[in-house]
Amino acid sequence: MHFINEIKAGEQIREIYMVKDVKQAVTKNGKPYLNVTLQDKTGTINAKIWDPDSPGIEDFEALDYISVGAESQEYQGNMQLIIRQVKKAQEGDYVPSDYLPCSEYDIEQMYSELLRLIDSVKTDYMQQLLRSFFEDADFKKKFCFSSAAKSVHHNFVGGLLEHTLSVTRVCNFFAKHYAFLDRDLLLTAAICHDIGKIKELSPYPANDYTDEGQLVGHIVIGAEMVRDHIKDIPGFPEMKARELIHCILAHHGELEFGSPKKPALCEAMALSFADNVDAKMETMRETIYSGTATSPTTWKGMNRFLGTNIRGTFQEE
Repeated sequence: MHFINEIKAGEQIREIYMVKDVKQAVTKNGKPYLNVTLQDKTGTINAKIWDPDSPGIEDFEALDYISVGAESQEYQGNMQLIIRQVKKAQEGDYVPSDYLPCSEYDIEQMYSELLRLIDSVKTDYMQQLLRSFFEDADFKKKFCFSSAAKSVHHNFVGGLLEHTLSVTRVCNFFAKHYAFLDRDLLLTAAICHDIGKIKELSPYPANDYTDEGQLVGHIVIGAEMVRDHIKDIPGFPEMKARELIHCILAHHGELEFGSPKKPALCEAMALSFADNVDAKMETMRETIYSGTATSPTTWKGMNRFLGTNIRGTFQEE
């Protein structure tokens, strides 16, 4: 298979890809065309169909698997396809697992590390809470298969697990560096901070907002999930429950970033910093080293999420 991250400029491509998105658009001259995003497990690539009414272009829609005949070219530092032919692929023509973007890290190894961090939480009721989620087989399946976002960062299978583990590692460092932090509270909040995303986003290949995600959002969903589990743990202190819920509600840091509350606890502040740095560093990494970028040192253009033009650092030989 000719994976997207292997495409180079000037190639003739004949391959099956999944349609992540397709939109009708109009050129400056008023001529209609199709703007298509194709996907496989290595990433996505933008494609253009300049003549949608051509007899070689069969009708298709998002989430279809299509066989394309196309030419590759470089455009603004990224690879792009100009599609000449499209035919819908039939089941049996492709292996679905080849088309889902996945974490580059081993899912079971990441989950095992997360369980070891749960084991390190010394407060009995906090550990009971974490185990009530992460030792449940159905929860594990959903959590490991989920992405951490529809777009922006960690938007791949295993992304939620990868992001959660990374945020927890950073919080563990904070707890060692700042001795006044309540480590058990901070790590429990870090591990639980994004669990609402298993309900906010639909599974791949759609990876889109659910009705609950649109109407409530993962922060409040996650806080409700944690509160529901706390009710089943005898002797869970009410004040610690409130502090934990606060950390989850405040983990985006600012009201304008979607947090119902701004951080009022040291642990909530630490969690918001850890979440923010991991999301932004992953956004930088994905932008600089995306599978279709021609060079990590190429300027990538203005990034809407970060509000800056991104470029990789030059590595001397």
